[in-house]
Amino acid sequence: MMKVYVPADAAAIAVGADRVAADIAREGRMRGIAVEVVRTGSRGMAWLEPLVEVETPAGRVGYGPVGATDVPSLFDIDFLAGAAHSRSVGLVEKIPFFARQNRLTFARCGVIDRLSLADYRAHRGLAGLERAITLGPAGTVEEVKASGLRGRGGAGFPTGIKWQTVAGAQTDQKYIVCNADEGDSGTFADRMIMEGDPFSLIEGMTIAAIAVGATRGYIYLRSEYPHAIATMNRAIEIARAERVLGAHILGSAHEFHLEVRVGAGAYVCGEETSLLDSLEGKRGQVRAKPPLPALQGLFGKPTIVNNTISLATIPYILAEGAQKYADFGMGRSRGTMPVQLAGNIKHGGLFETAFGITLGALIEDIGGGSASGKPVRAVQVGGPLGAYFAPHQFDIAYDYETFTKADGLIGHGGIVVFDESVDMARMARFAMEFCAIESCGKCTPCRIGSTRGVEVMDKIIAGQDVAKNKALIEDLCETLKFGSLCALGGFTPYPVLSAMRLFPEDFGAAPDLAHAAE
Repeated sequence: MMKVYVPADAAAIAVGADRVAADIAREGRMRGIAVEVVRTGSRGMAWLEPLVEVETPAGRVGYGPVGATDVPSLFDIDFLAGAAHSRSVGLVEKIPFFARQNRLTFARCGVIDRLSLADYRAHRGLAGLERAITLGPAGTVEEVKASGLRGRGGAGFPTGIKWQTVAGAQTDQKYIVCNADEGDSGTFADRMIMEGDPFSLIEGMTIAAIAVGATRGYIYLRSEYPHAIATMNRAIEIARAERVLGAHILGSAHEFHLEVRVGAGAYVCGEETSLLDSLEGKRGQVRAKPPLPALQGLFGKPTIVNNTISLATIPYILAEGAQKYADFGMGRSRGTMPVQLAGNIKHGGLFETAFGITLGALIEDIGGGSASGKPVRAVQVGGPLGAYFAPHQFDIAYDYETFTKADGLIGHGGIVVFDESVDMARMARFAMEFCAIESCGKCTPCRIGSTRGVEVMDKIIAGQDVAKNKALIEDLCETLKFGSLCALGGFTPYPVLSAMRLFPEDFGAAPDLAHAAE
């Protein structure tokens, strides 16, 4: 039976992947051809979705983007043998966007049947868990520390140090919590891994549980991701049935129980302590620190809170060894990062690469520049609270320390591109408005400061006392940055101040007043 691979990723489904998969199966039956349609994750090349792949002796040949109307003609030219067609993209792994990647965390995404544990095992799945059982808790923690893995959710804190803290805590109960509340603009790595390789997250969380002595875990997943919720729940059922979860994991003495909890759309619940409050059934509000969640987290017990990508990377580290992972990257930024290219960009998608590539290479070489064909004017790196960068800064290396020195953030790896038509004063206003809307309300600088920030930005845009109000914005940003309880208020100044510094021409008189003066 011939296999045809069609993504079940939400981005592919949004442009007709389900219809394409159904039509391929139906067309095969009509022609008397035995075809098995395998639903995979996405390879991350959004402009080619739905990307249909077939296995050939030379490798997988792709066709995309494929619409339902293309299906009969694909059969006409015998696409099952990899024949040429107007939708042909050749060998998928030779596509430049894909070939230049360092696929470690996402190695299986788009390749395997996402809900087949047998397929997962055939591609080195569970090798990391088996090694963790052999190494034991202390050895597993040391392996993660040696890898140099840092949190991929935004803060960049060393994962091994967090695990070591929880492992050393003496208590009757510990928890593993996956922060899958992916809310940053232009980010989709968490969703992609959960929809395309859910067992990697399950394996990573189980390894974490063994390392620190936890027996219960939760995946806090946002309600806006229904496909990811369904896929993770089904994968957990399969893992439980196959003794990858539950009592006596893979025949060992270890025990770990895992479940999905769905959030209700609050951006602030991406902050770890707000997330924990939400998990406990409370309103999601930021907790003061200390105590740290590693010592007093969920229900007051020691808790590991890691991002989805951090946890999904753990199986690779344990399976292949810490040194092999640490060999990628630069400085203190080790391993790879799934960079998500979005906004006004020709080749948007997920590009997993070692730290050290330049911002310009990501935007121009990998992403192909703007989708509109107009010059790129600005890019925002690190989500809605990330700083803006202008083209003259595109030689900056993509790593934690370099971005920190440039008053920027790596964040969750999102990069949003804007062409020359963007109004940066309105983008700065949006940052203040976003903070005002999403604030949990617990601290005054964030709750009140952001609201006043919107009002002052409106005055600047209207051309009212521009110099005075710009000075007021800078003073307000200082208060937000150092007075807010969490990163929501603390990072809002990054986009505001970077936009003002890099694009001062957008913060003068309102356009209509400027034209009147001419």
